[in-house]
Amino acid sequence: MLSQIKIITELTKLSITVFVTVTTAFGYIAYSGVINSKMILPTIGILFLACGSAAINHYQERNTDQLMERTKKRPIPSGKIKASTVLFMAVFLAVSGSVMLFYGGNLLALLLGILNLIWYNAIYTPLKKKTPFAIIPGSIVGALPPMVGWVSAGGDIFNPQILLIAIFFFIWQIPHFWLLLLLLDKDYQKAGFPTLTQIFNQQQLGRITFIWIIATAVTGLLLPLFQISQNGYINLSLLLAAIWLGYKSISLIRSTVERTSYKFAFKGINYFALFVVLMVSIDKLLS
Repeated sequence: MLSQIKIITELTKLSITVFVTVTTAFGYIAYSGVINSKMILPTIGILFLACGSAAINHYQERNTDQLMERTKKRPIPSGKIKASTVLFMAVFLAVSGSVMLFYGGNLLALLLGILNLIWYNAIYTPLKKKTPFAIIPGSIVGALPPMVGWVSAGGDIFNPQILLIAIFFFIWQIPHFWLLLLLLDKDYQKAGFPTLTQIFNQQQLGRITFIWIIATAVTGLLLPLFQISQNGYINLSLLLAAIWLGYKSISLIRSTVERTSYKFAFKGINYFALFVVLMVSIDKLLS
């Protein structure tokens, strides 16, 4: 039983899809300012849809997964489960999630959810085999979930507030994935994926990544200017968090960049995103 649960957890990339669910709930709260029963169905719907997308990704990359040290023990390449079974499970999850999004949210929420799945599996996944810059268009998958939550609560998709929130998660996603790819660079090269180190040296990569991190911090600071967060103490905490992120990432622009700097920056930018979600949610709920 435990082994089956572990397989499902791996196939659905639960540590990632849970965060997608969190940002969807964040979008709902950002518009409505409440936590209620109406947000349950769309957030679970996006979870199921994201889990289905993750399972499809396992199916798509089953051959290259065999070549990478990090992924060769995944359920399909290790023989723990048949590829056809994974595909069936993925379709079931995606369809179930779509139904929940439609009935728990609305047609627009459903269309955004399906767009996210298509963008991740049909555009980003094949594109990353062709260019190491695939993560830039691929980061749209981080921008759409909060928009799903926003429109599910009745918000206008063209409202400047949700557009800024989407931009924040888009920008955050780029250094998030970029740092992850840098940490796993040799593994990706072994599987035949183009990598950033084939184009830039370590010092250049450190500087470029630092710029993306600062862009994430600055975008987070724009939230109060758009009246997304209005509490003075919360706005001050966002400022301090942005300063902390920038200061702790300075090691990336030194003449020699150590692997530990990438690891810390990866954790730091994720903590910052979570902190922004938490603080803005508290602000909305207190308003």
